[in-house]
Amino acid sequence: MTSNAERQRAYRERHLHGVDGKGDRLNMVISMHTKISLERLASCYGVTKKAMLEMLVDQAEQALLEPATGSQRDGYYKKRLRMEWPVIR
Repeated sequence: MTSNAERQRAYRERHLHGVDGKGDRLNMVISMHTKISLERLASCYGVTKKAMLEMLVDQAEQALLEPATGSQRDGYYKKRLRMEWPVIR
């Protein structure tokens, strides 16, 4: 018989290696307003909150990189580029 902690660990391991075999956990506290906004956006587009968050991050990254110069892109990928907020218009 497995303990609750063992079942949780097994569940997390299965979901870390999802469809593409890659995954990572993200554990944080966000404001209630942001959580509700994410839920509404996901519902509106008929996707999960995870899928919605991934789409938003991908779009934000594309918006930043599209007009970037080569050296800016290099700095971005090396986590050295600093931009003024907001970067999304």
